[in-house]
Amino acid sequence: MTITKNDKITRNFFLGFIRLHILYHASVEPVFGLEMIRELDRHGYRLSPGTLYPILHGLERDGFLWANKKTVNGKVRKYYNLTETGRQALAEAMNRVRILMNELNE
Repeated sequence: MTITKNDKITRNFFLGFIRLHILYHASVEPVFGLEMIRELDRHGYRLSPGTLYPILHGLERDGFLWANKKTVNGKVRKYYNLTETGRQALAEAMNRVRILMNELNE
């Protein structure tokens, strides 16, 4: 699925899923942008860097992620880690997703 700027309803709906994916993966290990683009693509989300990086920056700005820079193969890469606030938000979101899935499966 390619998310386009023209489809605001779909865009807003799936951006929430994308944020959850990011928080989940950051809870497992630090993540970086290109890695997340590839991982999200595996799940059917086709994002450009121009879509993903503002999401990562917003999650960092809002206190869900923190970033540190590392040099890998001569290039500086920004890795994102889950904060305690992010961990709590992810746990709450996962609980709400379970509730929703149970309701949809009734």
